[in-house]
Amino acid sequence: MQIILLHSRFKQARSVTLTHRHLLSALAGFVLAVLATAVLIDYVALRFGVGLPLGLQGNATAPATDDAGKKDKYVKENLATMATKLGEMQAQLMRLDALGERVQGLAGVKPEEFNFKELPGRGGAEPSSIGRIERNLSMTAFQAALDAMSRDVEHRADYLNVVETALMTDKIKSKLLPTIQPVNVSYNASGFGWRFDPFNGRNTFHEGIDFPSPVGTAIVAAAGGVVIAAEYHHEFGNMLEIDHGNNIVTRYAHSSRLLAKVGDIVKRGQHVADIGSTGRSTGAHLHFEVLVKGVPQDPNKFLAAGASQAKIAALAAQ
Repeated sequence: MQIILLHSRFKQARSVTLTHRHLLSALAGFVLAVLATAVLIDYVALRFGVGLPLGLQGNATAPATDDAGKKDKYVKENLATMATKLGEMQAQLMRLDALGERVQGLAGVKPEEFNFKELPGRGGAEPSSIGRIERNLSMTAFQAALDAMSRDVEHRADYLNVVETALMTDKIKSKLLPTIQPVNVSYNASGFGWRFDPFNGRNTFHEGIDFPSPVGTAIVAAAGGVVIAAEYHHEFGNMLEIDHGNNIVTRYAHSSRLLAKVGDIVKRGQHVADIGSTGRSTGAHLHFEVLVKGVPQDPNKFLAAGASQAKIAALAAQ
């Protein structure tokens, strides 16, 4: 191919002859320029995030990577929170087991009947085709269920604390009731109520029970309490009075010897005096009274209640 060039600055016309070699070289140069431009554009897009053709792929993968990282971080943070919550619940359950065992002991429930450390039995028929629809539990829903269970454990612990306090109070009160016989004898010589006075024969009201026994026989406290009187009385002889709280007082009269003094705290069944025949007495015996708000009560009611409790406790221990 021949190209003729004409211009005013040229004195004469010039011609350029183009061969196939020239055309191929020009084409190759054009292709190289296009490739170089594409590479440069792709480099700029990857480096600076420009949304151009080849850079779109990089921009599309970057958000996906960020989302995966955020999700992984969210899962790790929730797992750490749940692990902490599970640790707290484990401690609460250990405290609940210990509290349950104390309540169990106070209530008199046998360990083999209710063991807090054993999982309760559970079961049931396999769900039908209708009931086999499963519900996926999200992380948020699982966290909410965990929190609800933790609150439930706390509420149950509070409830058991209240029950333990009530049972402990009842147990203390029962120990402060004069329900054990103060002298180990099988009968009494004179009961509570109206009788003929052994000295003058008049029909008078006897405010206690007389337990006959040899001089020196041990007298024990019918319940725990505080000694409020330990003195000689012109009718009761050597007399001891014990305050058991709740306006209940027991009186032990005609003793030969007093082993407790005013202000002493005595335990249930503690040896506090010995039988004698001091004061207005016809022979060695214990005159035993129970007073509620200063009014004499029939001691047999309290002693019978104690005997019933002893039988129940014996049966429970079998």
